[in-house]
Amino acid sequence: MLSLHRLLEQAELELNLLVPGEGEGTDRELLWLHNTELADPAPYVRPGELVLTNGVWLDEADPTSFVDAVHRADAAGIVFGLRKETPATPPELIEACRRIGLPLAEISIEVPFTAVTRAAATLLAESRLSELSGTVRRSGALASAISRGAGAAGILQVVRQDHDLPLVVVDRTGHQLAGTQVDLSPAQLRDATRALTRHPPPLETELDGTTASIFLVTALADIDAGLFCLRAYRDLAPNEVAALEQAGTYLSLEAAKQQAVHAIEQRFAAEVLDMVQAGPSREADVAERLRTFGVDPTGPVAVLAIAGPSAATGQMSHDAETVTDLLLDQGLAALVVGGSRETIAFVSWPQAGRMSLRAVGEELQRRIFRTRGAGRVLVAIGGVSPTSAGLGTMLMQARETCRAMQAQADGPVVQEFGDVDSHRLLVAMLDRETLGRFARGVLGELRAQDRSGDLESTLRTFLELDGHYGATAERLHIHVNTLRNRLGRLAELTRRDVRTTDGRVDLFLALQADSLS
Repeated sequence: MLSLHRLLEQAELELNLLVPGEGEGTDRELLWLHNTELADPAPYVRPGELVLTNGVWLDEADPTSFVDAVHRADAAGIVFGLRKETPATPPELIEACRRIGLPLAEISIEVPFTAVTRAAATLLAESRLSELSGTVRRSGALASAISRGAGAAGILQVVRQDHDLPLVVVDRTGHQLAGTQVDLSPAQLRDATRALTRHPPPLETELDGTTASIFLVTALADIDAGLFCLRAYRDLAPNEVAALEQAGTYLSLEAAKQQAVHAIEQRFAAEVLDMVQAGPSREADVAERLRTFGVDPTGPVAVLAIAGPSAATGQMSHDAETVTDLLLDQGLAALVVGGSRETIAFVSWPQAGRMSLRAVGEELQRRIFRTRGAGRVLVAIGGVSPTSAGLGTMLMQARETCRAMQAQADGPVVQEFGDVDSHRLLVAMLDRETLGRFARGVLGELRAQDRSGDLESTLRTFLELDGHYGATAERLHIHVNTLRNRLGRLAELTRRDVRTTDGRVDLFLALQADSLS
């Protein structure tokens, strides 16, 4: 970087600093040099230029107005060239520069301004060569980090060799991929995720009160992650910004590589679902595939289904890699398959009873919910198969438990197959169109004739109170005979007698189906 400070260090220029200036002072980066003898050079001087002058303008203007003009142009300072007519820098010029905090240096009569220009050109070339060499060297180190599989952490270590900065890489799902000097809190991770999903993403953001600069990590034209530096952008030196931008480029390459690997792994894992559902004919293939992912097919294997609140068609409810990492944190190897409705995890379950499957599910649910910060996260436990040969049943149970949980807006967020009411499982197994047809077939005539809604209200209350006549009549504030008349009318309109077990079951299921259709 070219600066007045570096020019002052060149002994051959015989520069003498008279006023150090304020702020960055002599350390301010110089755009270039500007030689002028105009009384008002402001229209021609660019911000950041160093003004070189012999003071010929002294016959037309006073030093104060000249310095004010230079300051107005946002110049980086003045170098006053001594000559026979002015063998010393005018005191008024020194005082004017000191008043506004503008750096001022003088140069001896024997040294021409051309020498300053040549020195500046040499220093600038050396600086750019040094920056280029640093970029090339860092580029080689970054490429080496990727080739040897060091990942995001290896890339950050390369940057750390040159710049002592607090850095962290966060993906769009709120997962911290790597960090130096810092581990983000859950609140900071949520703030980072929100920043990455904004359009367009900001140059800076607040991470739970800490200002951070963002350098985007893109793969396949999408923003997949961000390199966050926990410093304000304005506080970063140009060479630091250049290094972070370069690191962001290599992180993008790493993200693209990891995406390709992850996509292959997911396709490889997704085939397991078809194999499991195929039954005994594919048991050997299932065992081999599980073994590839570190899951022992000869030992117990648990099956979990994880679902989020708003997984749209074609959109994974949770990132399979995130679920895998969370299970690994609990010491459990797993093959995890992401999907649009739920994420399925085949978990190698330890023989020793040192932990419960429910406890694992509850911890998994808490940690996923913490990364999301909002919404309902469900973990359904299908059960444990003694070996991989019985996974078909466990998979079905996990999925049906998950469907039943999704049908209950205020139900539990972690549930085992054995805990779910049988009617909820049966209803959850049917699609909405089928449920709607069933509900309309049973309740359609009732709703057409029951304009006041008294009959349906009576039905719901009667079922809620387990068919108790006295309690139902009391709740509805009617006579028992009136209740009997209403139940008789219900039987006529629905062709189901709520006073019998068969009729009561059909009417109860129809109301359940109607709420889900």
